[in-house]
Amino acid sequence: QVQLVESGGGLVQAGGSLRLSCAASGRTFSTYTMGWFRQAPGKEREPIAAINLSGSTTYSADFVKGRFNISRDNAKNTVALQMNSLKPEDTAVYYCAAARAGISWRRPDYWGQGTQVTVSS
Repeated sequence: QVQLVESGGGLVQAGGSLRLSCAASGRTFSTYTMGWFRQAPGKEREPIAAINLSGSTTYSADFVKGRFNISRDNAKNTVALQMNSLKPEDTAVYYCAAARAGISWRRPDYWGQGTQVTVSS
């Protein structure tokens, strides 16, 4: 069982930055692929970025490449999403997720409760 708690959301102006953090419970954090998803009002939840067990490989959706960066610290059981050059269309609830090894990160086993990010124009 893994519990995930996101933090760092808030209100920011377009062009600004936010750093989301996700703290995981348990001693097996390094055995999970970690990902970030978001869900805007009236839209389906969509994957944003993922990072492998060691942090050596990352994936980012095309719409965030060059703006968002995912990282993890296995010693601290945390994963972060640095978001730069934010746009109003980035407004959404952002979720942290964990997938066991061998499971697609797009279908994670565990979800956080979400944190709201609002970007004003």
